[in-house]
Amino acid sequence: MHPARARLIHDRPQTQGPVLYWMHREMRAADNWALLHARELADQRRQPLAVAFCLAREYPLAALPHFAFLLHGLRHTAQELEALGVPFILLRGEPGQAVAQYARDARIGLLVTDADPAKPKRAWLADLLSRLQCPAMEVDSRNVAPARRVSDKAEYMARTIRPKIQRLLPEFLDPFPALQRQSLPWPGPAPATDWDVLLATFGPPPAHFPPGEAAARQRLDAFLRQGLPRYADERNTPVSPASSGLSPYLHFGQLSAQRAALAAMAANAAPQAREAFLEQLIVRRELAENFCLHTPHYDTVEAFPAWARQTLARHRADARPFLASEAQLDAAATPDPLWNAAQRQLLATGHMHGWLRMYWAKQILFWSPDAETALARVLRLNDTLSLDGRDVNGYAGAAWSIGGVHDRPWPERPVFGTVRSMTFSGAARKFDVRAFVSRWSGPEPA
Repeated sequence: MHPARARLIHDRPQTQGPVLYWMHREMRAADNWALLHARELADQRRQPLAVAFCLAREYPLAALPHFAFLLHGLRHTAQELEALGVPFILLRGEPGQAVAQYARDARIGLLVTDADPAKPKRAWLADLLSRLQCPAMEVDSRNVAPARRVSDKAEYMARTIRPKIQRLLPEFLDPFPALQRQSLPWPGPAPATDWDVLLATFGPPPAHFPPGEAAARQRLDAFLRQGLPRYADERNTPVSPASSGLSPYLHFGQLSAQRAALAAMAANAAPQAREAFLEQLIVRRELAENFCLHTPHYDTVEAFPAWARQTLARHRADARPFLASEAQLDAAATPDPLWNAAQRQLLATGHMHGWLRMYWAKQILFWSPDAETALARVLRLNDTLSLDGRDVNGYAGAAWSIGGVHDRPWPERPVFGTVRSMTFSGAARKFDVRAFVSRWSGPEPA
């Protein structure tokens, strides 16, 4: 692993003892730099390695389908690890406290964990480090180019971060080694998990997205065959999309973005199709990571650029054509048939086409009394209903849609001011709106 992916986050005296990888963002056994680095460090120390995951009592806005998707996939990961002689330890409770307690009980000598700028994960990590007695390292396995290496500030937009990422790709876009079998035994018994009982608590996984590493690779392979060749021209067509459908697997760490990038680069597709996909997979995703990493208030209007806050304030009193209630949004009962169809797609599948998600969010701004209310609504609906919610991509997308983050001023319009708007007529010029509405049809309001 490239050493720039890792950083020491807890400087404590070196002691003998096993190595523990606290897995909380990259839930996979394959193509996982943090796991590979933990294994390498364990070998250097001549100590065994175990993987721990803590099932938190709650996670903001996460719903049962999210936990079901996570845990059904995690069971397969645990089986893969245990087949390689690496114990998988499922803990429960407040993650910082539970992981620190297990580290003490098992006399862990070194802890390795995932990098994640999300507020709940930052709080877990701070709690852990306040209790931890051994050194700890953090590894960036999410991004092809490690976020802290790319930039030490919040980038203005894609064009400012793109060259910084592209300069680093030859250095970091390297193939993954295989995780080798571990021969050293774990000292003492590892806590057993009754997976059948646990999974019954959360119910079946989402029907439209089978969970787990194997399912993620199957979805990637299908996209490379069927979607990637059409991607450059048809990715923004919700009726017959060429989009990858990988976002739930990327969000839950069941697939490595670097693995997807390497596979796309080797795929049989036109160069412009590969370039368009890699722009979304690498540049746009890593721009979102940069936004949340360097913007602690990423989920509030304070994250909006000054020009957007000013223009939204000037248009705060503008008349809205329709003021939606929370119940109308939840039930897909607005006057806009396209918005309703997109919301029904989200309700039915846990996923919404990417272009529609931008339109969907901007209409919520149009129908809300102010930007603060609109942003809170977008985040609540996205994080509660979407399998890829509670993700840096979602926070950056909401901030782009409502507050012009990573965008520029546009011609002034009511309500939006100079924040970019998206309209039903504009959608009708891009794709067959009637076909999409028909597919996700339901009773429209009178």
